Amino acid sequence: MPLLAIETTCDETAAAIISPERHVLSSVVASQDKLHARWRGVVPEIASRAHVERIIPVIDKAIRKAGIQQSQLRAVAIAIRPGLIGSLLVGLSAGKAIAGTLHIPLIGYDHLAAHLYASRLAFGKEVSYPAIGLVASGGHTSLFQLKNPIVLETLGGTIDDAIGEAFDKVASLLGLGYPGGPQIEQLALNGNPRSHRFPRPLANDSSRLDFSFSGLKTAVRYQIQPPGTTTPRGLSDQERADLAASFQQAAIDSVVAKVSLAIQKTGCRIVVVGGGVTANKLLRSALEKLGKQHNAKILTPPIDLCTDNAAMGGIAWEHLERNEIADLELDVLPNVYRKKKQQPKRRDAFHQ
Repeated sequence: MPLLAIETTCDETAAAIISPERHVLSSVVASQDKLHARWRGVVPEIASRAHVERIIPVIDKAIRKAGIQQSQLRAVAIAIRPGLIGSLLVGLSAGKAIAGTLHIPLIGYDHLAAHLYASRLAFGKEVSYPAIGLVASGGHTSLFQLKNPIVLETLGGTIDDAIGEAFDKVASLLGLGYPGGPQIEQLALNGNPRSHRFPRPLANDSSRLDFSFSGLKTAVRYQIQPPGTTTPRGLSDQERADLAASFQQAAIDSVVAKVSLAIQKTGCRIVVVGGGVTANKLLRSALEKLGKQHNAKILTPPIDLCTDNAAMGGIAWEHLERNEIADLELDVLPNVYRKKKQQPKRRDAFHQ
């Protein structure tokens, strides 16, 4: 009997049906990109309202596509941390209603751990532990050491902006649309990544595994609107492409440098990768080259498993098999930042 996974941590309404063997029987995602494009970023209130409108149709579609009935569900799993509180509560409410009505187990899972579990879905037993985990997305840029699929120790994280947030903001500075990642990547194809020597903050600091992107973003801004001026300068198409390419290269160099350092510090030769920014082709290529340099296996899942989705909620089977089941008092934890050596507790682990 499969389980139903629900994902509403930010601006994607998603549901998936996953078998005990970790086969994804269906995966449905309703994107909100067009709703937020006007503001060039996610507006929490708009996201929450869109989830309310879409959650039931998305769940129904996932069940139909899997060719099953609700009565055949083994459990309901919900992403409960971290994320936007309004968005999280929509998924939680829907999941509780279904689990309570069907009298089946309710499981809360961690969104970041689930991103890393996408590699388990894609590569199966090629993923072994301990491993290094890289999450690079619009809201997170973090490195973890994984003892197993659900026990993560933080190695480092961004001290300011997430990499995806930096992509969105630079895209806005260049007059591009939202989301900014794909727009920057496309524009950069026509640019020279060496035309601007942008900073790589913390990249050469071997004492820590943290990231920083705000200085890089500011450096791009000063190229477009120099300090002391009140309006952006006019840019040719080639100048915009060069800026995009140089920014993208600097951001990716910063990430790759810290993954390299993590491999050296931990000795782990398995790296699992997740998050929307890991759909970037230049980053995927750079990580592949890094793996060859370190004789490490870097596992980057297919693009549809990098961006937010509910299929990665297959991680809930790991909790269910360990009897880590919640009750109807399960709550969301929107601002949880995983502390070092934190391990989930049995039962009620997700509303401590």
